[in-house]
Amino acid sequence: MLLSAFGFALMSACVKYVGNYGIPVFEIVAARALVSLVISYIDVKRKGISPWGNNKPLLFVRGAVGTCALMCVFYAVTTLPLAEVTILQYVHPVFTALLGLLLLKERVQKSTMICIAFCLAGLVAMVQPSIVGDHSELPMFSVMIALCGAFGSSIAYVIVRKLSQTEDSSVIIMYFPLIALPVSIFLIGGDFVWPSLFITAMLVLVGIFAQIGQYGLTKAMRTQDAGKASAYSYVQIIFSALIGIWVFNEIPSFWTYIGGSLIVTGALINVLGKQLWKPFQTK
Repeated sequence: MLLSAFGFALMSACVKYVGNYGIPVFEIVAARALVSLVISYIDVKRKGISPWGNNKPLLFVRGAVGTCALMCVFYAVTTLPLAEVTILQYVHPVFTALLGLLLLKERVQKSTMICIAFCLAGLVAMVQPSIVGDHSELPMFSVMIALCGAFGSSIAYVIVRKLSQTEDSSVIIMYFPLIALPVSIFLIGGDFVWPSLFITAMLVLVGIFAQIGQYGLTKAMRTQDAGKASAYSYVQIIFSALIGIWVFNEIPSFWTYIGGSLIVTGALINVLGKQLWKPFQTK
């Protein structure tokens, strides 16, 4: 999970870096999708399975939703400080819980209700300077796009949980770039920017670091309890904050510390909920 968190933090840093050089978001998404498609296809062929899967309509929806979410996340990364945009992504347990309740008829646990309260309080703390008119803080449009990305990621997560009952993980992963690549190329239109050799290498690294992050995540979930493994993913916020300070000279504000602490606390209560409530239940 530490490898996964570091991989995703470096991916975001590369996205922000090439964005600062004028590379459009859709072009960054296309580069990310191309690298992911090549690696995923090789993995599917190595396993000797069909790349098309069984539930094709739902796999297509997973790819489409994941594409929209990634575009939102990449836009947010290019317009917000790394620490802030990473924190906003961890509001997703709120959306996942609500979607699980509505779509999968899952029961919302006490720990999840506490998580929702903490996340909402943290979100208000982070954006409240903008609400009262302090435009030196986070731009509201970018915050909303980041939250749309978190919402889309939650939908994709719920769909993946459903698909995992009938589909191989490699097939599920491959459907994302399969949809994202043609869609992003179409949306680039006439805005394509020819990157230099160095920026091209950075675009390739976006895809490579994303695969490293995905590999670490998948490996951890297979070898460790999901709740404990997920708790370590929040180290990504620390990695992103340090990279933001070192590379982009981004100093988190006071409200970022307050809001981020609330969101992370709520999220950790959610992923470690069963362990937290177990001592009280045994008594």
